[in-house]
Amino acid sequence: MQRTTEANGGGRAGDSGAGAQEGTGRGAGADGNASLLEIRDLRTHFFTDEGVARSVDGVSFAIRPHETLGVVGESGCGKSVTALSIMRLIQQPPGRIVSGEILFEGRDLLALEEREMRGIRGNDISMIFQEPMSSLNPVYTVGDQIGEAIVLHQRVSRSRGRAGAIEMLQRVGIASPATRVDEYPHQLSGGMRQRVMIAMALSCNPSLLIADEPTTALDVTIQAQILELLNGLQRDLGMAVMLITHDLGVIAETAHRVVVMYAGIVVEESDVVPLFDEPKHPYTQGLLESVPKLTEKKSRLATIAGTVPSPVDRAPGCPYANRCPYVMEICRIEMPLLAELAAGHSVRCHLYPASTVGDGAPYARGRAHPPGRAA
Repeated sequence: MQRTTEANGGGRAGDSGAGAQEGTGRGAGADGNASLLEIRDLRTHFFTDEGVARSVDGVSFAIRPHETLGVVGESGCGKSVTALSIMRLIQQPPGRIVSGEILFEGRDLLALEEREMRGIRGNDISMIFQEPMSSLNPVYTVGDQIGEAIVLHQRVSRSRGRAGAIEMLQRVGIASPATRVDEYPHQLSGGMRQRVMIAMALSCNPSLLIADEPTTALDVTIQAQILELLNGLQRDLGMAVMLITHDLGVIAETAHRVVVMYAGIVVEESDVVPLFDEPKHPYTQGLLESVPKLTEKKSRLATIAGTVPSPVDRAPGCPYANRCPYVMEICRIEMPLLAELAAGHSVRCHLYPASTVGDGAPYARGRAHPPGRAA
């Protein structure tokens, strides 16, 4: 259970999470431009017998205090590797953070000694992993696992750690917490195990919570409950949330801003409403077009043709070129820059050359509008 404890177990001395200060919650992220976390040109590669897999290949974005940043993209786009890079939990070998900066409250996490980084994991940044059943240790009670994190990082007694575990189970909405604290992970439902993971992650009141697919494998009703729980806890604790998901509906309901990733790069970043109303990158448009709509009668669902390119020995140019209906010759030769089209809305696409930035021109070079969007 080392990874779970290190990622979720730190804490501010004497604070089990129950007495956290009031936060501003959803909506606060729009105020001010100061970044809590800033990632600059992050590159995380995996060195395999087949070649170098460039899983994260120049990712940059920032998270402001109190906001929810949604990171969306299909499987293999680099979302989870980016999160593990922030936590410095990339397995070496075969993985390695080869370059870039990860600034948390102005400190470069990549420049810290491991001892210093252990003080930040859980203390300031916690993470909920994708599979609660595999992240929780099956031979320890959930109370032992939450309590261990509190004892280890807050240097309190085991009785205080147990009391803190009960308190956190109650906070995340688990009924009869004094009884559940002595149960094992296999005795709990999937939704309850996810609540336990949230309790462990928040037991020490972090400034930033990274939630990696927190509703995976849960039914729709339980998904809604978990998302409502996270929203409420964010509001109460005043933390920022990095929400990783492939579900655009979750992003629409939860996030302030959205980062769209594809093949290890950021292809679009925007506030949530503009992204859903007027997506710019052809990949983002394809994602939104593929979402079923109850108001439209279609015999077939829209799909994105082709497959994601391999991260090993990737061809030059834009990685979306082979799937894009608006591909140009330059797309296969040169990687486009991430250009800011409007305040807070950036896109990485040759349809938006640098000369159009800020002039309101949606498309350039005589190209038609991307799929499904009228001129």
